[in-house]
Amino acid sequence: YERDCSIQRRHQKVLEETPTPSPARTPELIAQMGAVAVRAAKAVGYVSAGTVELLMAEDGSFYFLEMNTRLQVEHPITELITGIDLVREQVRIAAGEPLGYGQDDIVPRGHAIQCRVYAEAPATNFLPSPGRIEVLRTPSGPGVRDDSGAYEGCEISSYYDPLVSKLCVWAPTRAQAIERMRRALSEYVVAGIETNLPFHIALMREPEFVAGDYDT
Repeated sequence: YERDCSIQRRHQKVLEETPTPSPARTPELIAQMGAVAVRAAKAVGYVSAGTVELLMAEDGSFYFLEMNTRLQVEHPITELITGIDLVREQVRIAAGEPLGYGQDDIVPRGHAIQCRVYAEAPATNFLPSPGRIEVLRTPSGPGVRDDSGAYEGCEISSYYDPLVSKLCVWAPTRAQAIERMRRALSEYVVAGIETNLPFHIALMREPEFVAGDYDT
């Protein structure tokens, strides 16, 4: 299936969600995109996890951008709606084992959203905010997943991607997922560096985002 990655800054993804909230989303369109992705992988004889990126125009037409021959940062939201451990499957395939299911066996359920928590300051055009994390309190609870390698006392370097964590939520509906993300963001505490948490909190209350009527 698909992930929408339209919320970006400087052409880098900040938020991803699935299924696509866009009014242009139809089962037929998603099936067409899936078929293109499969053809692209087969054309180069690709085996293992991969993602085909497409750009959709206002009229619903779409165009091939690239193929990422790896797991992407936003893979957790696919795992949340499908129940499939993509990391495990990638290892199994690398070991020569076959897939244990077909496309028809995969039935997505609910809605998932991922917010990338970066060490950067939204108020100053998202400039990086390197430094030592003095306090770190991450949210938890049903339907909340925080993938991170950060911890209290660790240094966020100015030489690498300033990603602190990937905060993901799942809920039966998109409206419920947004509410769950609002709650999770409100419980997320980072001290010692600036983060883009205020941006995500504002985004979860932005009428156009809540309505699913947004683009790049």
